[in-house]
Amino acid sequence: MTFSEELRKRLIREGASLVGFADLAGISPEADMPFGISIAYALDPKVISQIVSGPTSEYAALYHRANDMLNKLGEMAEGMIASKGYKAKRIPSTIKVDPNKLFTPLPHKTTATRAGLGWIGKCALLVTKPFGSAVRLASVLTDMELPVGVPIESSKCGSCASCVKACPVNAPTGKEWDVRLKREDFFKVELCYGETAKNANRPEIGAMICGMCIAACPWTKAYIAGGNFEDRR
Repeated sequence: MTFSEELRKRLIREGASLVGFADLAGISPEADMPFGISIAYALDPKVISQIVSGPTSEYAALYHRANDMLNKLGEMAEGMIASKGYKAKRIPSTIKVDPNKLFTPLPHKTTATRAGLGWIGKCALLVTKPFGSAVRLASVLTDMELPVGVPIESSKCGSCASCVKACPVNAPTGKEWDVRLKREDFFKVELCYGETAKNANRPEIGAMICGMCIAACPWTKAYIAGGNFEDRR
């Protein structure tokens, strides 16, 4: 078994739902090492199915558990790579951002799409075939050469507008993502941030979350129902 196979199997055994390897050379100044590991943790479908008019306290608790799990998995990957004599840097699941800029230099979604785990939906979240957008992400950067996946560079959402209609603040414009676009070309992040900030001030929520677009996605609904959206078309 190769080290990359061992790493993937160990991460999945310890709780990861998807693991992919990405070529990040020249992608971002933050990617100061040429390879990235994308780790996805699938959110409990029962909790996601309960998101009807906004985030629930159960979803808030799940959000924190997912972040804790991803941080643990990132530390594990970091340690395994370091034990082989290579550099590794974990990027936590949740990163504080400047409210005036509302972006990170290397989003987890970029590493995930470069690893072939999914595409960016009209809601500006990663959409995966097995779990829809009901995933949380973390990343690890490394100088260890890894067998990288095939990057996904365009959306598979087509004419679907479920997340557009579900958004309480009309943040998605309805335009489909592709790798040439900036987020602001298809998504009004300041509106989303304003809504999630309100939720963070609610005592029973206390986190920058909403979840409406996640629950509305047909790929997520198929995951909740126990199948794959492509099988249900």
